Amino acid sequence: MPELPEVEITARLLGRALQGALIESALAPGINALKTFEPPLSRLEGERILGVSRRGKQLMVEISGGLVLLIHLMSAGRLQLYEKRAGPRDRTSRLLVRLEDGRELRLREFGSKQAAWVKLLAAGDLVNDDALATLGPEAWPDPPPLAGLLDAPRPLHALLRDQHTIAGVGRSWVDEILWEARLSPYKRGADLGAGEAELLREALVQTLGRAIGHYEDAVTLPIPDKLPMPLLVHRHQGEPCPRCSRTLEAVHFEDYVIAYCPDCQTEGRVLKDRRLSRLLR
Repeated sequence: MPELPEVEITARLLGRALQGALIESALAPGINALKTFEPPLSRLEGERILGVSRRGKQLMVEISGGLVLLIHLMSAGRLQLYEKRAGPRDRTSRLLVRLEDGRELRLREFGSKQAAWVKLLAAGDLVNDDALATLGPEAWPDPPPLAGLLDAPRPLHALLRDQHTIAGVGRSWVDEILWEARLSPYKRGADLGAGEAELLREALVQTLGRAIGHYEDAVTLPIPDKLPMPLLVHRHQGEPCPRCSRTLEAVHFEDYVIAYCPDCQTEGRVLKDRRLSRLLR
């Protein structure tokens, strides 16, 4: 799933390339991807793209005439700019914004869930839209102190992924952040000491900032379907920890995996893996 670093680099690259571009037309082949009907997509015709920004994991394409395209990529969406327009055999496009210069901005989605969505809003309505109004503070570049923000009897792994608590972090980067902070994914937010909370905030800023810096160096247009994520822990279970060389372990759930280092994060303890628990019943 595209998270804050991936969405941030998408916004930066597209913003640079699209500023001032004149829109010829817009259509939504994936009709269920469009979550608004007023104003209609036809209002985009003849308007110019002013910029692209990010809020949490969502993209905002600012358009002249007081309009904004709010886009959530969900788990398998990608917003990409192409020099040529989509052909009749394209089955992945959910939104097409055709530019007067022949280029095309496409929201594409892979897989069968078809969950990515788009809203065309008046700029004044953006702040009141539920998708944005319910988001917590930004996880980067300057999150608030975490001691009060995460003061809940829930595991840190869940709290940091809760977009209502803090916006931008998902399943990939939460593993990296907790490893950087040397904290167990199952430590409860309410049990977080003041020093640990500050270390976690520093890990949040540094980990996400390094990822964005990596993408600035490694990624150019056209944005690839799969970005070269600089992950050290997530998806690396069974490999040596980059810091202490202990084998990285994992806890498997139905649709995601928590990766961690026992020595760095759980005082040497290997956490119970739910797959093995089911097999031993």
